[in-house]
Formats: sequence, C-alpha cells, structure tokens
Amino acid sequence: MAKKSRRIGEILYKKGLVDKTSLSKAVKTAMKTKRRTGDVLIEMGVVTEDDIAMALAKQFNMGYVDIDEIDISDSTTKLVPEDIIKKHLVIPLGEDNGRLKLIISNPLDLDTMDLIRFRLNKDLDCYLASPSKIKNYINRAMDEVRSSIDATTEELVAEGHSIQAELLKADAAEDSDDGPIIRLSNLIIDEAVNMGASDIHIEAMSDRVRVRYRIDGVCSERDSIPKHMQLPLVARFKILSGMDIAERRIPQDGRIKRNINNVEIDFRVSVLPGYHGPSIVLRILRPDNVNIGIKALGFDDELFGKFQKIITRPNGIFLVTGPTGSGKTTTLYSALKELNRPDKKIITAEDPVEYMVSGINQCQVNSEIGLNFSKILRSMLRQAPNIILVGEIRDGEVADIAIQAALTGHLVFSTLHTNDAPSAIARLIDMGVKPFLAASSIQAVMAQRLVRKICSECKVPYENPDPRYLRLLQITPEDLEGVTLYKGAGCSRCNGTGYKGRMAIFELMEMNNQLRELAFARAPTQAIRKAALATGMRSVVEDGKLKIFKGLTTPEEVAKVAQSDELEVN
Repeated sequence: MAKKSRRIGEILYKKGLVDKTSLSKAVKTAMKTKRRTGDVLIEMGVVTEDDIAMALAKQFNMGYVDIDEIDISDSTTKLVPEDIIKKHLVIPLGEDNGRLKLIISNPLDLDTMDLIRFRLNKDLDCYLASPSKIKNYINRAMDEVRSSIDATTEELVAEGHSIQAELLKADAAEDSDDGPIIRLSNLIIDEAVNMGASDIHIEAMSDRVRVRYRIDGVCSERDSIPKHMQLPLVARFKILSGMDIAERRIPQDGRIKRNINNVEIDFRVSVLPGYHGPSIVLRILRPDNVNIGIKALGFDDELFGKFQKIITRPNGIFLVTGPTGSGKTTTLYSALKELNRPDKKIITAEDPVEYMVSGINQCQVNSEIGLNFSKILRSMLRQAPNIILVGEIRDGEVADIAIQAALTGHLVFSTLHTNDAPSAIARLIDMGVKPFLAASSIQAVMAQRLVRKICSECKVPYENPDPRYLRLLQITPEDLEGVTLYKGAGCSRCNGTGYKGRMAIFELMEMNNQLRELAFARAPTQAIRKAALATGMRSVVEDGKLKIFKGLTTPEEVAKVAQSDELEVN
C-alpha cells in the first residue's frame, strides 16, 4: 500500500515552523475562505514563502532550490523560450541525459507541465522555489536584457541601421505579435520617404528578406529581415493596401495613402509570388514631384523656350519618349500643371493614375471591365477638352484616336517607349498609323533620360576623370581646355554617394517641313535623325555633355544612360 503523503500543515509542524494554535487557526480560516493553508499561514506572518516552498517540495518528493544562492548562466536560460518563461513563471536549471531541469512554483499545475513537455519535446525534472523569488529573478533578467537591447539599438540607430534596431526590439517585445510588425512596416515606409527614395523593394531570399531603397535611381541595400518575419510583414502590407491576404498564388496590386511630415503621400504596391516567397515593391508617389516646375526638370534657357512654345500650341501631338523610369510622367505632369487654368479643360487617361492634380479630370484604365485607353479616349472627346493626356500609346488603335484628336483641334500629350526622338515616328508607323497622319499631327518629340546631380555640399574639382567614360561620350582633350569638371566627394547629406537629386537630359525634335516630308516618305530613322540634327536638334549625349561642362553632373552618370553613336572601334 502506497504511503499516504502528509499535509503541508503537518510538515510545517514537524519541522517546528508553526505551533498547534496557529496551525488550527489557519486551517479553519482556509476552510472558511476556500484558500490554501499555506497561503493563510504566510498572510498571518507565521511562515515565509520559502518555508512553504520547502514544505511543498517535501510533500511532493521534489527538490527545493533557493534561487538567491544559485547562478544560472545565459546558455541555460535559453533552454526554454522566453515567452514560456514569462507566461508560466518557470526557470530552466539545466539539462541532464536529455531531461530538462525546471524550477516551478506550483507542483499541482499539471496542465502547464504537459504544455511545456509538448512544446519542448522533453521530459521534465521539476524543482520548487518560492513564486516571488521566481518572479524577481525573471524581472531582473528581463531588465538586464532590456538595458542591453536599449544600448545596442541606440548604437545601431546611430550607425544608420534603424531597421536592425527595430528587429532587435521586436524580438524582445512583450506586446502582441502584431505590434512589432506594425512598427517595422511603418519604419520602413517612413525611413524610405525621409531618405528621398522613389521605391521600396522587400525581396524574399532563401534565408532572409532583403530591404532595398531606390534613391536617385540607384538601389541601395539597407538591412535584412529574418525569414520568419517575411509572411507577417507581407500580410501587413497587403492589409494596408487593400489586398486579399489569403491569396498567395497570383500577383496583386494596391495602394496605400499615408501622412508623413504633414504631407499626404501615395504608395503604389505590387506583390509578386516567387520561389522563396512573395516580394513587395512600393512605388512612392510624392505630390511635390509634379510641383517642382518645368525649369527645374533640367532645361537650359534655350530648350526651356522651345518647350514652352510647344506646349502652348492649340493642337497637335507632343510625345515624350524614353525607357521606364526616365521621368516621362513627371515631365508631362509638369507641363499640365503649367497649362492648368480655369479657361482650359484637361482630361487624362492613365494606367494607373499616379498623381492626383486638382482641376484636371483624370480617368484610370480598368481592363477587368473593358475600360481601356481606346474606350476612354473616345468618351473623353465627347467631353470637349482642350488638352488630352494619354498615359501611353501602346497600340495602333490608341495611336489612331490620339492622332484624330490632334487633327480635330486638341492638344495631345502622351508617352512612347523608344530609344530616341526620331524613332518615335517609325514606331507609330509600325503600329499601323498612316505616314501622312503621323507627319501632319506630330508637333514635337522629346526623348529624355535621368542622371544624378552632383551634391552641392561636397562638390570638388574632378582632377582625373575616367577616360573610358570620356571616350563613350566623345569628349576630347580639346573639349576640356579651360573647363573644370566636378564630382561629389561624399558627405552625410548625400549618404556618401556624392550625388543628391536628379535631373533630365533631353533630345527635343521639333517637326518642320523637311522632317514631315521624310516621315511621309517612310524614310529610315537614321535619315530623320540626321536631318533633325542638321536643323538644330541637340542629342541626349550633347545635352548631357553641356551639363557635365556646367558642373551639374559627371561623365559616369551621362555615360550610364546615353552614349555617342560615333564611337571608334579600337
């Protein structure tokens, strides 16, 4: 027959820690208030928590630990996850033959023991200690960890690693699971905006999540996010941009509107499924991008005068060409802002609408319901506009409608993907536009590229520019006589890059009788280009060279986006 375990009062009495009178009184009070005898004795001041813990250990044949007299190493503490330690008030004491030694305060809490055993997949050897000492130990340990984290995060922020600092705080967070993710997503957005980024790239890798900001057209890597935070972060951005968080198989698009530094900023969000998980790109659409003024785009006085003359014509088509990300939309919006007056009606067809402009009627393409460029264009012509903006001429149908609008007294702005201005005519003809319509409707075509500007704070003379870039731009020693080139040395304002901000380099081809005849005759692009240069068109490379000689940018920047067609093969 098993030996019957003694009651805790009996154990305390046998050890001489409590007399019969106090014990009897405590037992009666415990029965009346439905409390434990040990708790009543502690309240009466007869025994201490340690006395009760030692008595419980004897009652349940368990070991007793006085936490004040032992030293638990950091490696031992890591045997049990921090959330279990804080939630269930347990402390790991060590490991022996695969069994975990665990300090607990309540030997009757079998559910907690089963949960820990299941979570850790280990058998337990439990020891008792007083609840207050367990709490005090955990609080001291957490305070030390928090102090260490605070010091580390301050160092990381000072060194420019604010994302890593937020990740460190997230790992130590005591709040809900969503709190750290919300703070991290807000930090990424705010930091990118404050650094002047145009895009945020959150890319899934095999072992991490890479965060990059595109600043002045160049991607720079910030910090990496642990892989286990990838899906919660993606879900957070999906919620913010109104996407379906349950859909992970197909790409999704959305928008976020956020007030940063008292400015309403739009973010165009794209989520793309990938082999290592979804990646996110946030395009930052700043309202001040269309408020900078035409002159600030990079025009000199001569080109600015020509541009102003073209955009104030009563009818015709003005095309802006260049690759994706070359600033075409910004240029056209700047022109529209210049023309946006009460006596002018302006309608746009865009995919998508990037910037909201007061006073302009803006329509967004929606292919899912059949609302494409051609349908919007046909409808907008019945709205009696003076000026029309077509986000992009993508096919012959849209091109024909735009040309008909130009021929019926409307001024039409649009973009086209070609490498240079003269190629736009051949591109339209390839789409099926009749040569005589293209020749008669086009007023001008402007090709452009974006280059970074030298930082004004750290601008220094460029003593020995790389001859390779000079050769690509056909800059000869004679060209450099009496000219001082400049570069940026790198400073805190430009994050050590030597560049701050961007401007465009242009190639503006105004149509004249000779060019119209060549277009009508389907002349090759090279013939049109040669004639345009002969009648005063300045090429993108030439415009870039002028800006180099003025000390606005460097040969490296111009050579990255435009190179001379007259290179000698060595």
